[in-house]
Order: sequence, then structure tokens, then C-alpha cells
Amino acid sequence: MNMKTNMNIRQRIEQLEKNTLSPGACLSVCSRGRERFEEECEIRTAFQRDRDRIIHSEAFRRLKHKTQVFLSPESDLYRTRLTHTLEVSQIARTISRALCLNEDLTEAISLAHDLGHTPFGHEGERALNSICGNFNHYEQGVRVCTIIEKNGQGLNLTKEVLDGVLHHTKGDLPFTLEGCVVRISDRIAYINHDIDDAIMAGVLRQENIPSDILRILGGSKSQRIDAMVTSVIENSHDTIKMDEKTQAVFDRLHRFLFENVYHNEIFKEEEKKVLRIISGLYRFYIKNPESLPDSLKPLSQVQGVERTIIDHIASMTDRCAVQTYKNIYIPDFWDE
Repeated sequence: MNMKTNMNIRQRIEQLEKNTLSPGACLSVCSRGRERFEEECEIRTAFQRDRDRIIHSEAFRRLKHKTQVFLSPESDLYRTRLTHTLEVSQIARTISRALCLNEDLTEAISLAHDLGHTPFGHEGERALNSICGNFNHYEQGVRVCTIIEKNGQGLNLTKEVLDGVLHHTKGDLPFTLEGCVVRISDRIAYINHDIDDAIMAGVLRQENIPSDILRILGGSKSQRIDAMVTSVIENSHDTIKMDEKTQAVFDRLHRFLFENVYHNEIFKEEEKKVLRIISGLYRFYIKNPESLPDSLKPLSQVQGVERTIIDHIASMTDRCAVQTYKNIYIPDFWDE
């Protein structure tokens, strides 16, 4: 008898993973599991379920109105935190497929990696950190997935996805190669699309980029991404990495962006405004905790009001933060 007839769809996918993925890939059946036990789905693997939960989460939908680099842009063409996430996912899936890694796990980590980001991008992150002293978006992302979503129940994601979110930017490497792919794909994505946005905003010109960098990586965004992705694919085995020459140029381009875009005086002025809004919201909710959304009040009884206020502000979109600040501090004008 053909044993496949006794398998459901999930089991057939799991068997396909065993037959086709590389020895270093994280198989769905080898997941370290979830915080809370759940019966397996008959159709989707553990990592496919994670991906679906992330896409359907409130935090994921909010990413479309959260800043990537440029605050409240007038043009629809600037990246938001959501479009950045999609670009990371595309790059990471390309690398994972070429290396025969688990594409479903890679996609789930990619889609979740920035769920902890604040309104106003890294300016908002720095503002919240100045208030509470221990805020960063990658730890907040784990809080979103484990505590905040679904009214305090969390999404109950696998440990592999949570680890990838926690370690996608700093500190120890993720314990899966798929998580390491997302980590390098995140940098490839934002370095290249932030150049595009900076040129569109008039903060940077193409000719400002050192010519030797462009000569090695290429002048267009697609050429640069292709060079970086190709280097990762050709040089990754037990670890995910570029060749030394490409990595050195990549690091130089990264430093160039920090010096000429991220630390630009224009952003310094905007950062002051962001701090004013974020700190103003925090002061208001500390004095008026009853104004927190009803859905967060049970959570505040467990973890305290201060932490819940930070969670609430961090979850806001740019528009929501600005409008809430206006409602609190700006007088209404009465019609005659």
C-alpha cells in the first residue's frame, strides 16, 4: 500500500521538506514547539500557521502607517514599515530557496521581524527608550507576539520564529539558518531602499555615493541587491555570509548612509518633534491611566500601568500618535 494515502496534507509537506531541504534547514517537524500546546493542523505546517497568524494580526496591519525612515511623507512612493517588511521577505525567500532552507520559516520571521516597531521609526524607538530606559523594537516584537496581540493572549508562535524576531538586528545570531537569512536580508533591504528614498527626498544624490562602491555593487538598486544576494548564496554553507570583498563594500555603504542620511540635520530636527509627541503622550497616560483602551486594562493589572502605557504608545501608527496628541493638547476651534 502507498503510505502517502494515509498522510494528510501537512504530513506530505513535512515529508517533502525531509526529502528536499538541506541538512542545515529547520524542518517543521523539528520545531522546538510553542509556549502553549496546540493540536497540529491537518493542512499547514507549524511555520505556515505562524506566517498566517502574523499576516492576520493587528500589529502587521499597523505597519502600513508606520515610518520606515521619512516621517509622514506626502508621496505614496516612500517606503513604510510594511513595504520594508515585504521587501525583506522577498529577499530572504530568494536566498532561502537557493540554499534549500525552509522558506516557510524564513517568510514567517521576515513578516514578524518589525512588529515591535514604534510610530516614527527609530526616532520613536529612541524617544521611548529615553522614557523607560530599556526599550528596543526587537524585544518589543517578541512582546507583541507573546503578550500584546489578541488582548493579551499572544499569537503563540513557534520558538524558531520568536528567536528570529529577537535576534534579527543585534546581539547573538538566531539559532536557525533561516533566522540568519532574515537578519542579513533586513540589512540588504533597508540599505538599498533607503538610498532610493533619500534620493527622492533630495537628502542624497546618486553622485554622492562613492564611485568605487557603485563600481563594485552597481549603480541601480536592483544591481546592488543582486550583487549582495548572489554573494550570500555563493558563500553561505554552515553560516550565512557574503564574501569578504562584498561584505567590506556593504559595510562602507552602511556607514555612508548613517553619516549622510540617518544622521542628517533634517532628521535631527524631526527627532525633537517626535520626542515631544511621545513624551507628551506618556505624561498624559501616566496622569490619566483610565484613558487607556479597555482592551489593555486587564494587561495593566498584570504588568503594571507604566509598561502598558509604553506598549500602547509603541503600537500606535504615526497618524494615530499625532492625532491623539492633538486631541489631548491642541484646542478645538469652534464654528460660529
